This record gives sequence, structure tokens and C-alpha cells, in this order.
Amino acid sequence: MTLRAGSSVSVGDCCVSAVADIPAGHKIALQGIRQGEPIVKFGQKIGYASEPIAPGDWIHVHNVQASKPGLEFEFGTEVRELPSAEPRTFEGYRRHDGRCGTRNYLAIVSTVNCSATTARYVAQELAQTDLADYPNIDGIVPLVHKAGCAMAFGDSDHHQLNRTLAGFAKHPNVAASLVLGLGCETAQADYLQEQHGLVQLGGAGEVADEAGPMVMNIQEIGGIRRTVDRAAGVLRDLLPIANDVTRQPIPVSELKVALECGGSDGNSGITANPAVGVAADLLVARGGTAILSETPEMYGAEHLMTRRAISREVGEQLLSRIRWWEDYAERNGVTIDNNPSVGNKKGGLTTIYEKSLGAIAKAGTSPLRAVYRYAEPVTERGFVIMDSPGFDPASVTGKVAGGAQVVVFTTGRGSCFGCKPSPTIKVATNTPMYQRMSDDMDLDAGTILDGKSVEAVGEQIFERIVATASGEPTLSEAQGIGDDEFCPWQPGPIF
Repeated sequence: MTLRAGSSVSVGDCCVSAVADIPAGHKIALQGIRQGEPIVKFGQKIGYASEPIAPGDWIHVHNVQASKPGLEFEFGTEVRELPSAEPRTFEGYRRHDGRCGTRNYLAIVSTVNCSATTARYVAQELAQTDLADYPNIDGIVPLVHKAGCAMAFGDSDHHQLNRTLAGFAKHPNVAASLVLGLGCETAQADYLQEQHGLVQLGGAGEVADEAGPMVMNIQEIGGIRRTVDRAAGVLRDLLPIANDVTRQPIPVSELKVALECGGSDGNSGITANPAVGVAADLLVARGGTAILSETPEMYGAEHLMTRRAISREVGEQLLSRIRWWEDYAERNGVTIDNNPSVGNKKGGLTTIYEKSLGAIAKAGTSPLRAVYRYAEPVTERGFVIMDSPGFDPASVTGKVAGGAQVVVFTTGRGSCFGCKPSPTIKVATNTPMYQRMSDDMDLDAGTILDGKSVEAVGEQIFERIVATASGEPTLSEAQGIGDDEFCPWQPGPIF
């Protein structure tokens, strides 16, 4: 609720009265701050006073300058190995190649926007099949996007798109998939096939015996209608095979969990995010993998990450990505501190540095073991970072392409998000929003503001991860969300 002017606030031995009304989730000055002096939160500088600030003043964009503080970098000085915890299992699907899934989807993956509509038509055609006869199949999802052409063949963007497409086509939550191209696009399906070992289908070919996603081109098949009939027929034949699975106990150590925040507010860094950090530590202590991304939302907090790096090399890899983002922003005539968003600011976040310090709390306390490129397969266990933009659909897409079977997504403003084929657990940072959006939020971390410990909420999140991995549906799944959140990141030029 809003702190009304004249209301008293006590923190330790400090007691101040609010000079003006201060919205929920925002900041109040506990002492006087001279112009140019740093504003400190989480024990770190989040900006500088642009004018004198009196005790009890509202601290926000009107009196804070978002200048990046000077950071001192150390490498591996705060590596804290977690004690191993008692092993846990979840009920998952063991694939023929040894990997494990938490869901069981069929997917039609479009290589280019020009095949997107056809991919949707294939999914619609299959939806007419009575899936009630196949209770172990979670659904049929068309993974479509707006890219795939007007880029340089074989360049970094092309390879990044291919990694993303292959990561979904071969994802352990996908029982069978078909990669659908047009035929003349830059993102050639046969090039994707060569790079990532997919199976090519010709115009009259039968289903290949070897395992793996299949590739089909509309122009080779003979147009949209023939492609829909051919693709739907191929996948329909696979329904009994895809349905022939049974959940079985699998060690939690085989889980890869994507950590995401969106629509953050001033409570994110003190409730949901640190609670997710506790859950991440509980996962890592059992040999699992926690994946943090959104590199621009580590900006100003990267020095805390390098201290947790297991080697200078790993720390330098993160700093290299930070420098890339600084250059990327400059080349496009913007600065990284254009973030936070409008909604973030309304929720109480003033600068990117404040937002970043809260965002990295999702990473817990375990050592940073690796830094991955966008959509690169994640092979290291423990806490890792994947380079990605802060845009939620693109960020989550990269982590799922990297192998994440579950997503944990914190939000203070009420982001509505789901991601097929990996279920998304939504964690609210404050109780009023949780109650207002009870159909969308799986957990309420706002109870921390009422006195519940961060550790207790973190344990609750960990248990929900295990339950979700075992098949318990999330609220976004219950509403069918996830078909339209597939969003490959294309940082380069479009010609």
C-alpha cells in the first residue's frame, strides 16, 4: 500500500517520517544525501543524487541520476561450494538417448516466417485428431517466428537461429518434431540438417527409421495444401509412438531450470528473486543446473558475478559479453541504462543497477561454472549464465533451446507468460498482485513482506519445481499459454 505523507518508518535505530506519499515498492531516504552522493541499496551503489535529498524523501527517477558506478573486479574470491544435499527424484520421461523430459509434446518448427502459417495449419490439422486416445501427449505446438531470411548465410545470426531451432526440435520435452521450411530462405533446412543431424524427408519419402527430428520443405512437397497433408500424416503416424511413454523416477540432478524475471518491481529483489535463489541453491546442491540469463540486466552487478566464477577465464567470458552489450547499445544510439521499463519504474525500480542487483539474486550463492552463448546446449551442471537480451520471450527461448525443462519466472507487475514445451512456474513478488491475478500466479512470494522467511519460500519454490517436473500443470499451461512465446533472438542486421 502507499506510504502516506507523515507516516513513520523505522529501520533499526533509524526512524523517519515520509515527506510525501510514496507508492508501494518504492524507496524512502533514511538519511540526508547531498547532491552527487551515491544512493545505496543492497549494499551497492544504484545511482547518484541529482539534487539534495532529505530524510523521509521519496527516492526515484526525479532525484536520482543513473550513472554507472565504478566497479572493482575480482575473480574467484567468493566461490562458495554448497554442501551436497540428500538426493531427490522427480517423475519424468526417460528418452531413448538417455535424456529426460518433464513434458511430452509434438512440435512443428518453422525455419522461416514464410513457413509459419503452414506450420500452424499442420498443428490445426492434427488437433482434429482425437488426442483423447493419446493421454500421454501434452499437445502439438507450432513453433513459429518472424525471422529466417534477409540475413547473411552462414554468419553468426544464422548459426544462432539454427542452434535455437535445433534446440527446440531435439528438446527432451518433445517426443517427435518436424522442421518445416519454405525452400528458398536463407535459413536453409538442409543446412540446419547438416549442422545438427536432422532427418531429411523428400516429397514422397517415408518416415525415416533413424531417430530425430525430420525436415520438410514446402516448395519440394508441392505447396501448402500438399505439405499440410504430408506433414500431418507423418506426425499422425507418430502419435502412438509418442504416446508410448511412462513417467519414472529420475534424479533431480538431471533437471535444468531456467531462471527469469519480468515485469519486475521494487519488491523483486527482496522477495521472489532471493527466494528463487534459495531454490536454485537447493537444486544445485543436488547436482542440478540453474540457468541465469538477461545479460543487460546484470549490468552494474557483474562484479558480484565474477567473484563467484570458478576461474578467471569464466569471469572474463561474462565481462566480454557485458562489453559486447555496451558496444551493441552504442552502435544503435542507445545506452543500457534505458532499462528499467515504464512498468518497472511504476513498480519502484529507479535505475538498471538497482534492477540488476535484484535480478541476480535469482542465482543464489553457488559458484558460477560456465558462460554460454545464446541457445548453446548447456552441458555443465551447477549455476551457469547464458547470454541473452532482457526481453523475456527471447531470453527464455534461448534457455529452453539450451535444454531447460522447467522455467521459473518471477514478476511484480504481473507478466503473463508461458513457454511450450517447458512449463513455466510464475512467482509473484507481492501479495496484492498475486490476489488480483490468481489465475496466472502459481506462488506468492509476497508473504516474505509479512514475515515469512526467504528460505521457507525458497523451499516452497523448489518443491514446486519438483512437482511441476513430475507433471503437475502450471497455471499458464492450464490456460494454454506458450504457443506464441517462441522468440529466437536476432541481434544482427536484417537486409
